[in-house]
Amino acid sequence: MKRSIYLIAVIAASALTGAASAYFVNNHQSDVVVAPHEATEFASESVGSHFTAYDSQNYPDLTYAAENAVKAVVNIEKTEEVQYSRQSDPFFDFFFGPQGGGSMQPQERRSGGSGVIISEDGYIVTNNHVVENASKLRVKLNDNRVFDAKIIGTDPTTDVALIKIEGEKLPTIPFGSSDALRLGEWVLAIGSPFDLQSTITAGIVSAKARQLNVIPNEFSIESFIQTDAAVNPGNSGGALVNTRGELVGINTVIKSSTGSYIGYSFAVPESIVKKVVIDLKEYGIVQRAMLGISYRPVDQTFIDEQGEETGINEIGDAYVASVDPEGAASAAGIRKGDVIMSINGVKINDRATLSEQIGKHRPNDKVKISVKRGDDMKHFEVTLRNKAGKAELISKDDIDVEQALGGKFAAVNERAMRELDIKGGLQVVQIKQGGLLAKARVREGFIITHINDRQIRSVNDLTKINEKITSIDGVYPNGRGASYTFVE
Repeated sequence: MKRSIYLIAVIAASALTGAASAYFVNNHQSDVVVAPHEATEFASESVGSHFTAYDSQNYPDLTYAAENAVKAVVNIEKTEEVQYSRQSDPFFDFFFGPQGGGSMQPQERRSGGSGVIISEDGYIVTNNHVVENASKLRVKLNDNRVFDAKIIGTDPTTDVALIKIEGEKLPTIPFGSSDALRLGEWVLAIGSPFDLQSTITAGIVSAKARQLNVIPNEFSIESFIQTDAAVNPGNSGGALVNTRGELVGINTVIKSSTGSYIGYSFAVPESIVKKVVIDLKEYGIVQRAMLGISYRPVDQTFIDEQGEETGINEIGDAYVASVDPEGAASAAGIRKGDVIMSINGVKINDRATLSEQIGKHRPNDKVKISVKRGDDMKHFEVTLRNKAGKAELISKDDIDVEQALGGKFAAVNERAMRELDIKGGLQVVQIKQGGLLAKARVREGFIITHINDRQIRSVNDLTKINEKITSIDGVYPNGRGASYTFVE
C-alpha cells in the first residue's frame, strides 16, 4: 500500500514539473530506478525542479569573508597571579613543623579569549575582561605561531582593550561600518570557544543598540549588536565580520541562563571599538566626551510615571532630567525638561543610542542636537567636554579617580545623611584588589565625604577630580570618622 502511494506521488511530481524522466518502483525493492538514457537529463535539469531553483546570486557566499578574516583572529591566553589561603595540613606540619594556617599563597590562574589583529605590526584589539589583571599574555596566531604580548591600554567603560605583539606583515582585518549594518544582514563570529581556535559561526544581525547593563562601570557605554551567531566562552574579544570580511564588532557578551550560547550573542560595535583603539594608541587613555546631563528614555514607564507632569504623551526621544551647570549641554543652552530628539541626525529612542552617539566623540568635538521644548523645536551645536568639565583632551597623567580608588560606589540616602550629620557622600559598596582603598585597608560601608579636601556628594564629583589622590576623609555607618593619607 505504501509503495502505491509513493508511485502516485512520483508520477504526479513528474507530471507537474514536466520532467521527461521515467520513474519505476520495483515490486520487490524500494529503490527508484532511473532510465539510463535519461540520467544525464535528470542530473542537469530536473533535480529539485519542483522546489525553488538554486541561484547562487541570491544566496550569501560567506567563504570569502571566512577564509580571509580567520587568518587575523588570534587566541589569547592570560596568566593571572591570585592569592589563596593555605589551610594548615596536620600531615605536613608533623614532618616539617607547623607552618601556620590560613596564610596567603600566590597561585597562577589561566584563562583564554580571542583577539583581532588590526595592523601589520601587531596591534590587537580584544575585550578588557580578557586581559584584565594579566601578569602575562601569550598570543597564538591562526598559523600556530606564538608571541608574548603587552597591554597598550584598556577601557573598562566599553570593555575594549588594545594589546601588541612584535611582528611584521601580519594578517589583518579592515574596519567596516557598524552604522551601516542592517537587520537581517549576515555576519560571522570568529574566535576560540572552549579553546577551539579559529572557529567560525554564522548568523544574522538580530538587533542593534542593545543595552544589557552588564559592564560593571558607573560610566559604561553599552550599545551592543545582537546576533544569533553562536558565541561561547573563549569567543570574547573575537571578530564579528560582515560578508565582505570587514570588522563590524568585537564579540563580548553571551546572555543565557547557562553561561553558554542559547541563541543570543552581543558585540561591541565598530563605531565604538575604532574610536577607543585610536585613543589608546595615540593618547594612552580614552578621551571620553561628556554631554553633562542625566536623562530618561521616553517609554511607556516614563509616560505612566511622569507623562501628566511633563505633558509628554508620545513614546520616543529622551527626557532631560537634570543638567550639570558646568557641563557642555548647559553651556549650549539645553535645559531641564527639554526632550532630545536627535544627535547629528540620528533619532534618539533609547539610552543605548544616545550613549553610543556621544561615546563616538572626544572632548572639544561638536555635535548637533535637536530638542523639543514645549511646542517648539530647537537646534543646538554642543561642544563636548571632558570629565572635568573642560573642552580639552586629557593626558595619560590625569587620574581616573574611580579606577585609582579601586571600588564601586553608591549614593548615600537621606536617612543616613541625617543620622550621620553629613551633606552627602559616596558609600563604598565594593573594594577591588590593587586600588587605593584596598591598600589603605578601607572597609566596605565607608562613606567618602572628601577627597583632597574637596567635598564629594555624588559620583559626578569624582569625574571632576583629575589630580593625584593624596587624602580621603569620611565616616563609617557607626559614626566613626576616619582619614586616610597617601604618600609616594
